[in-house]
Amino acid sequence: MIDLRRLRLLREVHVRGTLHAAAEALGYTPSAVSQQLSVLEREAGAPLLERVGRKVRLTEAGQVLVVHADALLEGVDAAAAEVAAVSAGRLAGVVRVAAFQSAFLRIVAPTVAALAEQHPAIRVEATEREVEQGVPELRLHRLDVVVGDEYEDQPRAIHPELQREVALRERITIVLPAGHPLAAARRIRLADLADLPWAACQPGTGHHEMHLRACRQIGGFEPDIRYTSDDFLILLEMVRTTGAGALLPDLVVGFDPPGVVARPFASGGVGREVFLLTRRSRTPTVQAVVDGLVVAAGAAAPAR
Repeated sequence: MIDLRRLRLLREVHVRGTLHAAAEALGYTPSAVSQQLSVLEREAGAPLLERVGRKVRLTEAGQVLVVHADALLEGVDAAAAEVAAVSAGRLAGVVRVAAFQSAFLRIVAPTVAALAEQHPAIRVEATEREVEQGVPELRLHRLDVVVGDEYEDQPRAIHPELQREVALRERITIVLPAGHPLAAARRIRLADLADLPWAACQPGTGHHEMHLRACRQIGGFEPDIRYTSDDFLILLEMVRTTGAGALLPDLVVGFDPPGVVARPFASGGVGREVFLLTRRSRTPTVQAVVDGLVVAAGAAAPAR
């Protein structure tokens, strides 16, 4: 009989690439992980891992076992959710959601509040994560839903084993201090802001790349990105207090933050898609949360 807990360990090692990384993620020692996988190899009757430099990779037998592990663990999760629902006589269970900051504030938080009324037996556990961090946790059944974003012409990696659903399509707007000379304009030419200092997310993020591309391709200039933070609320405050500009999505500026104005591009522009990722086999409880997130995303989209 193959132990499901050891199957989880094998899948963790497969995703993380090293015994040390898997052990750190699970709160075990590397030697404990190694011992448990040795037991799993005896249970399976075949070698499951082989070393490649400092990393390990699955043997052919290990890959076969991980594929079946996914199906088995999906079944265990589904069974637990159904038992909880039957016991409660309604949708019940824990659904773990991860989202980036603005989606957390404008989509996840309202969903949690609405579900507390509609399905009080569903417990939503939410955490802030970028999609790159969330996908491995989703695969490992540590998360159930990941809310991600994708800027126009900057496609995210495709994960065929996961189900993706569009929650919201929004535009990027030019954000200026309320006292800026162009604040009264209905639309703004990005080229007219070439001399402005800018606030953007950290280098290496999708937002930073979008900001550079927009200024170069639409505005025709190299932006002076003087302030960087992955916290959009900090970026808004830097615009309000320092006279900087920013390129921010509707989700961030749709609630009319004080001291700044958001204006569309006079020509061109950039869009962003907010999407949901889940495993392909959604339980009714997970589906209820997904439906709630889609409704909240629709409500969060400002009228154009």
